Amino acid sequence: MKNRRLPRLLLGASIVGSGLIGPSLAASSAVLPEPTLAYIGPGAGFAVAGSFLVLLGTFLMAFGIIMIWPLKAVFKLVARRGRGKAKVKRVVVIGLDGFDPQMAQKYADRMPNFARLQAQGCHHSLGTSIPSISPVAWSTFATGVDASRHNIYDFLTRDPCSYMPVLSSTETSTVPRNINLGFAKVPFGQRAVYKVLQKSQPFWKLLGANQVWSSIIRVPITFPPQKFKNGTLLSGMCVPDLQGTQGSFSFYTNDESKLGSATGGQRFRVVVRDNVIESNLKGPPGPDKVSMKSPFRVEMDASTGKAAITVGDETVHVAVGEYTPWMEVPFTGVTGIARLRIQKWDDEAVSVYVTPINIDPESPAMPISHPFVYSIYLAKMLGKYATLGLAEDTWALNERVIDEAAFLDQAYLIMDERKKQLWDVLEKTKKGFVTVVFDTTDRVSHMFWRYLEPEHPANVGKDTEEFKHVIPELYGKADELIGEVMAKVGDDPDTVLMVVSDHGFCSFQRGVNLNSWLRDEGYLVLKDGAETSGDWFEKVDWEKTRAFTLGLTGIFINRKGRERMGMVEKGPQMDALCAEIKGKLEALVDPKSGDRAINEIFLTSEIHDGPYADMAPELLVGYHRGFRHSWDCAVGAVSKETFTDNTKSWSGDHCIDPRLVPGVFWCNRDIAVQDPTLSDIAPSVLDLFGVEIPGYMKGRALFGGPATTTAPAKDSAREGASVS
Repeated sequence: MKNRRLPRLLLGASIVGSGLIGPSLAASSAVLPEPTLAYIGPGAGFAVAGSFLVLLGTFLMAFGIIMIWPLKAVFKLVARRGRGKAKVKRVVVIGLDGFDPQMAQKYADRMPNFARLQAQGCHHSLGTSIPSISPVAWSTFATGVDASRHNIYDFLTRDPCSYMPVLSSTETSTVPRNINLGFAKVPFGQRAVYKVLQKSQPFWKLLGANQVWSSIIRVPITFPPQKFKNGTLLSGMCVPDLQGTQGSFSFYTNDESKLGSATGGQRFRVVVRDNVIESNLKGPPGPDKVSMKSPFRVEMDASTGKAAITVGDETVHVAVGEYTPWMEVPFTGVTGIARLRIQKWDDEAVSVYVTPINIDPESPAMPISHPFVYSIYLAKMLGKYATLGLAEDTWALNERVIDEAAFLDQAYLIMDERKKQLWDVLEKTKKGFVTVVFDTTDRVSHMFWRYLEPEHPANVGKDTEEFKHVIPELYGKADELIGEVMAKVGDDPDTVLMVVSDHGFCSFQRGVNLNSWLRDEGYLVLKDGAETSGDWFEKVDWEKTRAFTLGLTGIFINRKGRERMGMVEKGPQMDALCAEIKGKLEALVDPKSGDRAINEIFLTSEIHDGPYADMAPELLVGYHRGFRHSWDCAVGAVSKETFTDNTKSWSGDHCIDPRLVPGVFWCNRDIAVQDPTLSDIAPSVLDLFGVEIPGYMKGRALFGGPATTTAPAKDSAREGASVS
């Protein structure tokens, strides 16, 4: 979507030494010195540390571990006496983003390991969050509460003062850094400030406070990484690239038909001279507020059909259609990593694709793990890996700068990296909690769904045969992964293994621009009688507008006292307006098919009663299968038509009525309920380790027996109860 470019994240960081990661590391990290910061560019507070500081930090870390070990051992003994008796030694949760129960049933013959897991314990559909979108769902997984309590309703929300988009999960900025001399404060560059907008707290923080170790890998909405005791964490969804965006590819070509603007990236013209192209990779802004550049060179050897690609001091040799390994991309004061792929090289045209420049995990420009050195440890032990939150480059395929083969290669390279990280934490976490989330199942489903439906509008002008096997094979590959996990876990009766997904999947054939519908119904008004408006409400007349939408999940009321130019009073006036919009939208019919587009409009005030519901969309849209917010609607644009065909490669989705896209739940133990939901996972893990379940959590302990809780949550408010 276009929102991968906006808003631009401000970057900041601190780089320290590397070291072996284990239960002793988190406790000793406080002894590390704070590195010197060097401010580079507007809003980009990068921290740079030399090799001496790295060595010093490593030495102090090791010394600290040795010195505090006796105290730590005593503390653990005392702390463990304060919690209940654990029922297990280890809990392993494998997250398969977007894994769908209907598709799993359809491809059951490809999934013998899942069948074995079910025979050991159970298999159920898993009630998802409201709305059914990844940042909301995984936040519910982590906290055990609904969106009105963890404050995440979408990828984006609006700034009520400006109506402009902001990320829902993270706020990053820079503030002046000063040296206090006693009689004066001397300005000394900038320092980065990170603010996590997700509320409540992840359950692994509660585990850590009770001396239970946790290894957390790439759970979405864990950036910036929050500190917690007794554990390690590698951030997932919402980690930016080095340009400060949610993922901006680069595409270099001499084919004029492939140039022009690009959503989700940038295109550059190159000239081929003697089978060589030379250009620059675009980096973060420098001191002059201009993007820094890093030169690269590609030289094709016509006799071998292989090219020498040089970035910085590194040269690799690859064939056309083959990704390079991760290559370091040096800029002044900071280094990123990228993969390059020659898409085409012949007499007709040349084109080279470059992934978004990821933060280098071995020399991170900003914190992407807890402790800070954990990302460094993983890179040194396992090799460099993708760090971008949305690592699979869906927009490069949407824009057709890469093809399906290139996208699939990239997705499975990232999956292989994730598997190595999983094997590492399984090996090192013999007691405690382990969770690793795989995004491949979601991203491939988004981009290849059209192959399952010959009539899908996204098939027009594209291949419809070569990759028909991809989604069935995806479910087979997921089964192979679970088979490997089961082999490593073995028959240990003290290990509970769960496989969960945040939501299911379905077709996305028709886009609905609710801003256009609101315009037609008189709820949204454009200036000067305009019929259409550009991105981010370019021509909206806020003094006359009563309702609007952006993102993928809901409709906001332009409310007095909340929005800067609000015109609807909270209370009976707003309630009547919401009821009116709800009634009309539930009767909305697609003129192309005659089908109703929306299954149900949920009034947030009726299904969520937490403290953050007041800032949420007043209406949450539960589409029927096949429909979703249109691409223009998602970025606050107003198009001429309300309904449009979805012709992008992103052809499957899940931002619909949550009852239609439940997730999956497999476990090697049976559970005591038949209708598990995502909100049940957090209290269940706490209960298995004998940790008291906080009364604010909305879920249940799934495994039966008496569960210790501070106060029972009201079942009527449990996530999914009113709509599942």
